[in-house]
Amino acid sequence: MSAATVDAYRRDLECLQRWAQARDLERVDQLGATEIRAFAAAEHRRGLNPRSVQRRLSAIRRLFRHLRQRGLIQQDPTQGVRAPKVRRRLPETLDIEQVLALLDIPDDGELGARDRAILELFYASGLRVSELAGLTWDELDFGEGMVRVVGKGRRERLVPVGRHAVSALRRWQSIHRGLGDGQERRVFTSLAGKPLGVRAIQKRVAYWSERQGLDQRVHPHQLRHSFASHLLESSGDLRAVQELLGHANLTTTQIYTHLDFQHLAKVYDQSHPRAKKPR
Repeated sequence: MSAATVDAYRRDLECLQRWAQARDLERVDQLGATEIRAFAAAEHRRGLNPRSVQRRLSAIRRLFRHLRQRGLIQQDPTQGVRAPKVRRRLPETLDIEQVLALLDIPDDGELGARDRAILELFYASGLRVSELAGLTWDELDFGEGMVRVVGKGRRERLVPVGRHAVSALRRWQSIHRGLGDGQERRVFTSLAGKPLGVRAIQKRVAYWSERQGLDQRVHPHQLRHSFASHLLESSGDLRAVQELLGHANLTTTQIYTHLDFQHLAKVYDQSHPRAKKPR
């Protein structure tokens, strides 16, 4: 698993450990289904959202599965323990005019050229912010207009890069060669030649959304959602969108069909004479 996943599971198990120790439960075999349910309920009561409680329980399930496989416990107390239901939220997207306003940033300076390339690539290829942060120059093929992406679960996929993104990336590459010692393989770096982290990229996207006068603070995943939503609206090809996004399961991609239906319903309500509200 990725380092981020390992860290998240470690934090989850440390939360369980602190909860158990506060109740004088010092041995793992003292934790039964009742205790696991009580821990999940306590986390929920203190304000943890249902999705985070689910992840806590996922980490705990893996722990007890591991202990049982090693013969250290006889029964898995997590069996039958359910997390609170997660209300599935539709992803927030930008409309095409908002995207175009965001992308229309001045690229005459070094920072502008870099940030324009970041924004263009996000929208052109629908990358996750972690994928964009880890991208190297040898994973870009300007001739073919493609990018090779290593996504979740170390799965690789090839995604097209539009001509506007290619142009912005070429401009940034010409600047990038003169930064630092010129040996950094990562595409997106500071002007000192150091790789940009996820948080730095998120801040630059938020900065430009405010600077360009958008009525909301934009985060990178909104550009990924917008990429998927706009493609699906135009093509209707859910399987192709799944491949481009790198989703392992089609059900993950199907959330965009609900987005598309919302758009159609809005158009219907605004346009159909029998749907219009009387003024």
